[in-house]
Amino acid sequence: MARKAGLGLLLGMAIPSMAMAADSSLTIGMSTTFTTVDPHETSSSPNNAASRHIFDSLINRGGAAENNPQLATDWKVVDPTHWEFHLRKGVKFHDGTAFDAEDVIASLLRARDKPSQAFASYTRNIKDVSEVDPYTVVVETTVPDPMILNSLSRIRIISADHAKDSVADFDSGKAAIGTGPFKFVSYSPGDRLVLKRNDDYFAGPSEWKNVTLRMIPDNGARLAALLSGDLDLIETMPAEGVDRVENSDNLQLIRGQSTRLVFLGVNVNDAPTAFLTAKDGSKLDKNPLQDERVRRALLMSINRPAIVDRVMQKNGTVADQFVAKGYFGHSDAVEPVKYDPEGAKKLLEDAGWGDGFKMTIQGPAGRYVNDSAVLQAVGQMFSRIGIETSVEVMPWSMYSKKYTTGDYSVFLGSWGINTGEVSNPALAVVAGRDEEKGTGRYNGGGVNDPEINKLLDEATSTLDEASRKPLLEKVSELTFNKLWILPLHYENVVLAAKKSISYAPRGDKYTLAYDVKSTAN
Repeated sequence: MARKAGLGLLLGMAIPSMAMAADSSLTIGMSTTFTTVDPHETSSSPNNAASRHIFDSLINRGGAAENNPQLATDWKVVDPTHWEFHLRKGVKFHDGTAFDAEDVIASLLRARDKPSQAFASYTRNIKDVSEVDPYTVVVETTVPDPMILNSLSRIRIISADHAKDSVADFDSGKAAIGTGPFKFVSYSPGDRLVLKRNDDYFAGPSEWKNVTLRMIPDNGARLAALLSGDLDLIETMPAEGVDRVENSDNLQLIRGQSTRLVFLGVNVNDAPTAFLTAKDGSKLDKNPLQDERVRRALLMSINRPAIVDRVMQKNGTVADQFVAKGYFGHSDAVEPVKYDPEGAKKLLEDAGWGDGFKMTIQGPAGRYVNDSAVLQAVGQMFSRIGIETSVEVMPWSMYSKKYTTGDYSVFLGSWGINTGEVSNPALAVVAGRDEEKGTGRYNGGGVNDPEINKLLDEATSTLDEASRKPLLEKVSELTFNKLWILPLHYENVVLAAKKSISYAPRGDKYTLAYDVKSTAN
């Protein structure tokens, strides 16, 4: 294209080494399945992690949730609703065309205006994006947005030449042209994404000439492939294989702490769903889950330390709120709920449900660490306090179509809190659903607390962190003292790999090939 003529020289960048990286291959066994190569179609951890191999963002969100320069070298606040970004010069797309402001504008607006609205949580405040010059853009927000840097770190930059291309064009490779460390080779849905090194990557070439991301959600199959040598690194190390890896001469465990919260969503809409009935199967005239005492009884019936210890095989930490102590928005005013099945029975009786009721709870199979086993354990614990509980698990492709729409009564959910603060999960999971504002997209329980909504509106338009902090702490307090969702645990990161490589786990649980290093040399 004419606008891309004349590629600039690579200036002002620190390159680790100008020598060509080793001609080696890396195969990673991913524990979950991503669904497309189009980086703006679906926002999920596996999709977002996979897209980072091909596409860069303006901001690079680090493993500890820090903001680092990537395609933007620096930025500044012009006024409360205008942010100016200076773009990195000399960067090329995989087809050799030059990166500039036009690509940023096309990418941000495409993500905002996509019919899927998958990135609404991140683009909801973007009013406009304009070019000052080919290497300077201004992002205008509808309100002061303290999370705009985090939001922009989630949106991958594609070539403006392909902004109108379809999902199929990205999946075929026609439009899968980024500036990232790896180039698209092939994509087999549900199976693998094959990549090759971008030798011209602005931050220096990867050590790996060829990379394959294999999707193997079955724990046994993923472990077997590692043990046989078919994989170099696997995500979500199955607990049953820990001893074999630890006793191996060639393999190692890699552990870290994640910020992923696993919780139970609770439907608090007026009418109970079809999955909640009287014990004889007859229809209830009201929804018992609307009563805070019933929700509290549910959480009191769950032996969360035992689930972490036995079901999770110690690969988790009991959670009481969105983020652990020390993270932005954690509240000391949240009252921890202890395991107390007898107290739970008393609360049900006080609420008028002493005879219990019948309920089916739903969750995915193979999406989160030991998700099916966790849900089965929870179901048994509910039954012990008089709530006759059945458990239904299903593939993520089926479950994900309904768990945010209010179809289920109690359901397993999770949120990777990659921002390291409370507003991101709260806006998605407990804020009132508002398509225009982009809030409550994953609020499958129908929570609509006016006080929480008001606090989030204020917190997300306050740039001063000292003023935002108490607002988010109050959001945490209200969410978890009223038990609008039932917190279970934070997942830990446990990977397994050949001893010939090293990797530092990320809090967001992304496994990125560019950060995998060889120890062979």
